[in-house]
Amino acid sequence: MDNPPPRALLRLMEFDCDIIVVGGGLNGPALALSLANAGQSVTIIDALPLKTRKKPTFDGRSYALALTSARLFQALGIWETIEDHAQPMLDIKVSDGRVGEGPSPFFMHFDHAEIEEGPMGYMVEDRHLRPALLTAVKKSKTIRQINGDQVIAQDADASGIVAHLASGKSLRARLLIGCDGRDSGTAKRAGISRIGWGYDQTALVCAVDHALPHNGVAHQFFMPAGPLAILPLTGNRSSIVWSETTQNALRINKMQEADYLNVLRPRFGSFLGEISLAGARFTYPLSLSIATELVARRVALVGDAAHGVHPIAGQGLNAGIRDVAALADVIVDASRRGEDIGGSVVLARYQQWRRFDNTSLALATDTFNRLFSNDSSILRGARDIGMGLVTRLPGLRRRFIREAAGLTGDLPRLLKGETL
Repeated sequence: MDNPPPRALLRLMEFDCDIIVVGGGLNGPALALSLANAGQSVTIIDALPLKTRKKPTFDGRSYALALTSARLFQALGIWETIEDHAQPMLDIKVSDGRVGEGPSPFFMHFDHAEIEEGPMGYMVEDRHLRPALLTAVKKSKTIRQINGDQVIAQDADASGIVAHLASGKSLRARLLIGCDGRDSGTAKRAGISRIGWGYDQTALVCAVDHALPHNGVAHQFFMPAGPLAILPLTGNRSSIVWSETTQNALRINKMQEADYLNVLRPRFGSFLGEISLAGARFTYPLSLSIATELVARRVALVGDAAHGVHPIAGQGLNAGIRDVAALADVIVDASRRGEDIGGSVVLARYQQWRRFDNTSLALATDTFNRLFSNDSSILRGARDIGMGLVTRLPGLRRRFIREAAGLTGDLPRLLKGETL
């Protein structure tokens, strides 16, 4: 009889789960659910305590979900719990202008009626989306969640990867997925570098009540300091993402509520009547940050860990959801074929699928921000002519609408509303 392998070797051959997901924001739980529903065992490691994630009150944070992102949540079985709180985005109006002058007469108007699939997307508040995800994660029998702990080291070998936690615990899996944001520790430990730059812009984020109905119309108003997005929420409320130079943004955010509103009103305009603040106010600096690789040995990156873009088109979270759907598609198919789900051949498929799309989005948002965030009379004239032409060309306009809805490109099954 052969001698049994030593205990240390046996430990190296064991797995605590199939996949470790680092990060408990939105992409991490969505990815864990996508994989668990298809039979993978997943451990989520979230540095934040669970009670911090479960705040139920409205704090002003909301998300613009493309139609295909909503389909993913429908496929995961949680859309029915948030659908009544989701505001359809029926139209998008994009215009140029200056503070106090109102929009330019040249603008782009995208109407959801020009596509057959339905609304271009939905606005969903964080207080509804996050609890729905956390509840589904808690109910899953193949997801383990570790909160209030963090990965401090990771060691990959030919068959798996070990995550060493600050608490002293170690977990071994076939694959480690970083959903841990732009300052991703997962990426750094894997030796993945980043490229990018700041814009000297900061986004002021809040929600407002207004007197008149928004009729499901989202507005993007370009001003010299940066864009102002007015995005419809349920009821007579809208979410505001307002970009200013960093110096001005920090000064404005320190103002009392009445003064803050007095600065916002000439930018917002009067088309929705009187406005007042609803919920808290936030700021976050705007920059471009792209990982040079989406994968490394036994490691994959998703969402902001892979790409952080300007919110000018509201596509940041949607790009992350596309990563989630594509990676889940690749892993589940590889598992069913008996392949090593953390192997380089499998991970290369994910990188090939998502890299071009992510790079294109980064370049597009960067170009649009540079083109529109200025007060050049020459560029302003070119912008106005361009927006007027788009509005008058049905084929091009329909292309933009489908792009906003997330309907272009090679869609993973979850973005089609299909289960894995």
